[in-house]
Amino acid sequence: MTSPDLETEYNNRARVPDHPVVMQGWARDAAAYRDASPAAVLDQSYGAGERHRYDLFPAASPRAGAPILLFIHGGYWQALDKSWFSHMARGANDHGLDVAVMSYDLCPAVTIAEIVAQAIACARALHARTGRRILPFGHSAGGHLAACLAATDWAGLGEPADLIAAALPISGLFHLAPLVPTSINKALGLDAAEAARLSPLTWTPPRGLRVTAVVGGNEAPEYLRQSRGLVECWGVLGARTRMIEVPGANHFTVVLPFADPASELTGELVSLAT
Repeated sequence: MTSPDLETEYNNRARVPDHPVVMQGWARDAAAYRDASPAAVLDQSYGAGERHRYDLFPAASPRAGAPILLFIHGGYWQALDKSWFSHMARGANDHGLDVAVMSYDLCPAVTIAEIVAQAIACARALHARTGRRILPFGHSAGGHLAACLAATDWAGLGEPADLIAAALPISGLFHLAPLVPTSINKALGLDAAEAARLSPLTWTPPRGLRVTAVVGGNEAPEYLRQSRGLVECWGVLGARTRMIEVPGANHFTVVLPFADPASELTGELVSLAT
């Protein structure tokens, strides 16, 4: 068995030549959803930095006792912000679920470890504001951050041990070692030890935690391996895991169903939030 060409496997933009069209659609649909959401509370602070902000999209008829959903964007920890993904709240909002969409600082200005700390800070701020549990779902690098939140030692931080209600990482990166020899790592600055330390594949989630890993059927084999690996390893450790492979979806189109209240993926979010 030959080793994969890691540069090719992890270069999502090269694998999907029409990705600019899909990303323009993200920006357009996100702006339209903000415009259509007069009750949205924008640019709420969870920290001191300029990018330490989240937008909160409340449901018109919120479900009592439901967790707050937290969407975390991708971009290899080095691109994009919350403004590209406001519409990720649409599907869940229609089912009575409140959704926050966060930004964070980017590499190389900060490290991935600092970004993980910022995701934790945002989750804590949402819990302090609402008193409710958090359900993180995130795409690509955001999938990594969602998994990190799922396996964080919350009790050690003085928070409820069950702060995370469930998690849904999308096309996530859970084993960071393969990124070290690629050009992606120029901005990340990972060495082998730091890549191992920041790989949630090796962390221990709470027993019984529900985790659904979503990945596109047309993604690189390494991305399918990453999701399969998380589901298998965390399942052995006692989490209640499953994997959804979305037929025909690539790394950029796999998130689109979350804007559709009737999609299977929105239905999975709703199930995890119940």
